[in-house]
Amino acid sequence: MTEAMAELLNKERRVKVFEKSFTQQESIPEQGIAAAIEVMRSGRLHRYNTLPDEKSETDLLELEFADYQGVPYCLACSSGGYALHVAMRAAGVQAGDKVLCNAFTLAPVPGAIHNSGAVPVLVDVADDYCIDLDDLESKADASGAKYLMLSHMRGHLADMDRIMAICERFGLFLIEDCAHTMGASWNGRKSGTFGDVACFSAQTYKHINSGEGGFLTTRHPEVMARAIMHSGSYMLFERHFSAPPPETFEQIRYQTPNYSGRMDNLRAAILRPQIADLDSQCERWNQRYRLIEQTLADCASVSIPARPEAEHFVGSSIQFSLPQFNVEQIQAVVERCAERGVVLKWFGDAVPRDYTSRYDSWRYIQEMPQLPKTEQILSTLLDMRIPLTFSEQDCTLIAEIIVEVAAEVAEESQP
Repeated sequence: MTEAMAELLNKERRVKVFEKSFTQQESIPEQGIAAAIEVMRSGRLHRYNTLPDEKSETDLLELEFADYQGVPYCLACSSGGYALHVAMRAAGVQAGDKVLCNAFTLAPVPGAIHNSGAVPVLVDVADDYCIDLDDLESKADASGAKYLMLSHMRGHLADMDRIMAICERFGLFLIEDCAHTMGASWNGRKSGTFGDVACFSAQTYKHINSGEGGFLTTRHPEVMARAIMHSGSYMLFERHFSAPPPETFEQIRYQTPNYSGRMDNLRAAILRPQIADLDSQCERWNQRYRLIEQTLADCASVSIPARPEAEHFVGSSIQFSLPQFNVEQIQAVVERCAERGVVLKWFGDAVPRDYTSRYDSWRYIQEMPQLPKTEQILSTLLDMRIPLTFSEQDCTLIAEIIVEVAAEVAEESQP
């Protein structure tokens, strides 16, 4: 073996590789498994299949999540996306109404607006990956929209004090999409308690896991009454315990169509112990996030926006930019990281892949706007999940691999 070949072999042996799955979640807590088995043994999976005055698992879940959020009303739904749709309908959105929303978000958000017959008014993203508040204010003024569906995209909370000031100035009904911020807060106030309605997800990759599932919360009795009727309660609304009084439904029950999207007792049983353990789980995510963030921050090619002191976030994923890299370099980073076991998603890809899609791929939107600022920011933005099945050592290794790959690509591009 030549000296050059030996050196090459030694280099290959030193290459760091990560071998765990980025889609493997932790198991359901034993308490949830036991409760789910009990539900299956009972055969009473439907939320309304109860004895007189009995609270089903779904009823108990709604009460517990409402208590966690500190809100009066909660509805458990079949999915977070369904909750978004029902929120639009319960808020009174009509076909043709304009609804402001983030241009940087996941597809279910504009999808819910489209499902209601409304028209999305896309708002630019800012350098901190939150909705651009100057553009929001400008478009609220110019569009005449009366609704804002605010996506706390990938767990980033915008300045909620300014958001609320904008909503008050323009009379905006605020729907918070909290799919990525369950357990987060702004200045000590929980995400989802600022707006008129909030929607949460319990899909596998969110902060609690029932495969599919979601919540709608609100402080408005009429909104919750309509949401309950939309969810498929038939005339069983009096069996809801986290709900307004029966007289609220007096006219609403005749005026509100059934869009059947109830949660069942099996999923509720799985979720209840996860709600009880949510805050400690959020801290575990943040420990892992900070380790990755610390290593990435030492790389000259990587940019990570500073998180505001007012924001208590949940680091179940991390986003960072490679602002000096072009399209080919970004693709090289993604591909080489994948070869070494690290799965990155690129929100700037012109072709929608997996859960990522750029706003201009939602071609059902009429009068698609041109948003060069959003395109520029997304062009170098990468995203990575942080499952709790990763140890802290795993997180350090992952970050080191990203830094090494980014440095390699940057060095190869030097003249």
